[in-house]
Amino acid sequence: MNDHLLQLSPEPLWRHFRTLCNTPRPSGHEAPLIATLTAWADAHGLTHERDAAGNLLIRKAATPGCEALPGVILQGHLDMVAQANAEHPHDFTRDPIQTYVEEGWLHAHETTLGADNGIGVAAALAILEDETLRHGPLEALFTLEEEASMRGALELDTDWLQGRYLLNLDSEDRGQVYIGCAGGADVVVEARLPTRDLGEHEVVRQVALTGLVGGHSGIDIHKGRGNANRLLVRVLRTLEPFGACLVAYQGGTLRNALPREAFASIALPADEEAAVVARLAELQAELAAELAGVDEDVQLALEPAESAAPLTGAASRLLIAALHVAPCGVERMSVEVPGVVETSNNLGVVKLEEGRFHLCALVRSLRDSATQDLADRFRALFSLIGAETRVENAYPGWTPAPESTLLARFRRLHLERTGVDPDVKVIHAGLECGILGGKYPRLEMISFGPLIRGAHSPAERVEIDSVAEFWQVLRAIIEDLASARAA
Repeated sequence: MNDHLLQLSPEPLWRHFRTLCNTPRPSGHEAPLIATLTAWADAHGLTHERDAAGNLLIRKAATPGCEALPGVILQGHLDMVAQANAEHPHDFTRDPIQTYVEEGWLHAHETTLGADNGIGVAAALAILEDETLRHGPLEALFTLEEEASMRGALELDTDWLQGRYLLNLDSEDRGQVYIGCAGGADVVVEARLPTRDLGEHEVVRQVALTGLVGGHSGIDIHKGRGNANRLLVRVLRTLEPFGACLVAYQGGTLRNALPREAFASIALPADEEAAVVARLAELQAELAAELAGVDEDVQLALEPAESAAPLTGAASRLLIAALHVAPCGVERMSVEVPGVVETSNNLGVVKLEEGRFHLCALVRSLRDSATQDLADRFRALFSLIGAETRVENAYPGWTPAPESTLLARFRRLHLERTGVDPDVKVIHAGLECGILGGKYPRLEMISFGPLIRGAHSPAERVEIDSVAEFWQVLRAIIEDLASARAA
């Protein structure tokens, strides 16, 4: 499958990316890919190890004469975000990603593509097999579960890596290099809420909110796109005067993806159904107008639903109210780094079933103190409805080092090879560099990559020409670091 990728250039990189597309690898299910990569390493005479967390490290000896030079670490994560359009059946633990080329971009059919971070992983593998490249000692570090929890980086062994320079290959903008990123934490809220019997004259219907673009909860958080959970809760507030009461809820699937769809089952008086349908039509028009230019295809529909016990009226109102005022979106823009989001939150996953409520949000900030404060606001808010809140998978930000010699070398080479002096950026997303830098303070690090758009959604795509440019610059910086100037 995906044989057409072998016709793209650079062939070694795309050949490895084909392997990644053909090998299912959602977060927590990287084992088949690791087995494939370790067999490949054995076939190429490369040594490989795994640490206690399961991360994979492949080493390649330096080119003769370069053994004493500082080592280079190529770093990426093996897992991908698993998102498919609702009408498209796809089992990410079994089915390969089906790709196609359109107008210079590589896409996937109705699913995420996995260019995040598959292109970076494929590039590292292609470097390892390149016998024409002059280089110092090479290490390729492939971490696990980056998209779900950062567990691989968080649990990485602290006495494992030997290199001095780390090239993170997990960025998504052509002509840019990243030297800092936000930290973050998962905020998990859970509660057991009281239910009641369904009334004799009540019916249960599902309110479906669909048609949003979605996207990456860090990179796209400032673009004004709709969050399905935020919008559907707003709709539910509007329906309360009709006697609507929550029965069940399912919105979003990942805490780091902007929710594209959300579904709420409500109990309402049968004689109010027609009025609710009319109000939903008005609300759809309102939302489309507000989201014009970014998410104007939003759809609202009232559909049949399975009967079940609703929450009590008080519990329903309190839950909807809490969700309605919960932090969502951009909280603060950075003053020190103009144009960059400093603090944000994504209401990623919201569930309610048989009175059991669950929420998982992802708080991000360039300041760890702001991450902690926003998480505490969730704890304070949801304590008012008797919910318990815990903070999980916290990871630090990556503090910029603009005077880095590695950065200076990269900028020079990028200008020489592409004619463009790359923009030096700080990203409002969770690169693993902050965690790795905390474990290995001696490392000099930068992050760069090809042009990827729509990450964490089925709109994900990668610009093919930018991959060739990325490959050219990656080879150049590795060879440059093997020169006498790197000693």
